[in-house]
Amino acid sequence: MQDTLIQNWQEKVSSFAAQSEEVGKLHPEILELAYQKNWFKLFVPKIYGGPGKKLPEILRLEEALAEVDGSLGWTVTLCAGAAWFAGFLNPELANEIFADRTVCFAGSGAVGGTATKTANGYLINGHWKYASGALHATVFTANCTLKNQDGSDLLDADGNPEIKSFILKKEEVEILAGWSYFGLIATGSHAFEVHDLIVPENRTFKINDTIEVADEGFDYPFLQLAETTLAVNSLGMANHFVRLVEEAFFSRSGLKRYNDKQIQYFNQELNQCKAEMQNLKISFYKSFDQSWQQLTEKGQIAEDKLVEVSLMSRKLAHVCRKATDTLFPYCGLEAAKKESELNRVWRDMHTASQHALLTFLS
Repeated sequence: MQDTLIQNWQEKVSSFAAQSEEVGKLHPEILELAYQKNWFKLFVPKIYGGPGKKLPEILRLEEALAEVDGSLGWTVTLCAGAAWFAGFLNPELANEIFADRTVCFAGSGAVGGTATKTANGYLINGHWKYASGALHATVFTANCTLKNQDGSDLLDADGNPEIKSFILKKEEVEILAGWSYFGLIATGSHAFEVHDLIVPENRTFKINDTIEVADEGFDYPFLQLAETTLAVNSLGMANHFVRLVEEAFFSRSGLKRYNDKQIQYFNQELNQCKAEMQNLKISFYKSFDQSWQQLTEKGQIAEDKLVEVSLMSRKLAHVCRKATDTLFPYCGLEAAKKESELNRVWRDMHTASQHALLTFLS
């Protein structure tokens, strides 16, 4: 029964993926599926209506989502990842936000705004780019530099400009259509901005500062949380692409032009890419699972294990991109046809590869 249910959601997402790209956002049928399955609440504590999944299960689910549709996997990963901030929010505010079954967080990790303390809260101005899921988000998170009334920076205990994160509601922000990139089109990762917006004090938070509400493992380090979730997206998209390449090569009309030696060479390339990806996948999950075990059993993760998790995340993302580049020339012109599934997956993969977090191996 479970296999049937899994196949059903995969088939549904696949049937609407191309339409999602056409309209530049997730198709309503896919969104409804996400709401039903609580995908946008993956990291939300159970007390606020989260599904109670732990990070090991979430990573494998995000890989599966990205394998079916890169835009869906990426949107769920970024939006659910932003909703992880639920554990640091004022509980009264969190209860209000998560009462909405369609709740979805979007935002940017960049510091794009300023916040000046007022008698009623903070006066916010700013512009933030690349908010995946912006077109269906109900909540936006925004990082701001705190300012004194005279415009100078408010400094922290170390003498650096103090940064705080803020919760903004969808009706308070202006979405700026600007996601004009060639991949992950259905993520609708548009920019947003606010002008002279007053937000109350209870809509500020700092991650890894005071945990208000948490489930087991909630304190997994945010850097490695981000790296691992992005890496499994690359893995899912690359798995999809490799499968499509194999199908395309042996079904192409010009296959008869190739001799046995050439076909054997393609198979060698294909199998080598598969093996490299599988080996890195095994090593990646082994490293991550060990870190998770350390956290849940000992309450903290050894520094060398965190370094290893970061490295394995980067290696996995790099080998996935390398595999897609190696195999792309064997697809035929179908891979260059912008309406084809092959082309969409290739574009999604290469757009995802531009995320700065996994650009370098060290």
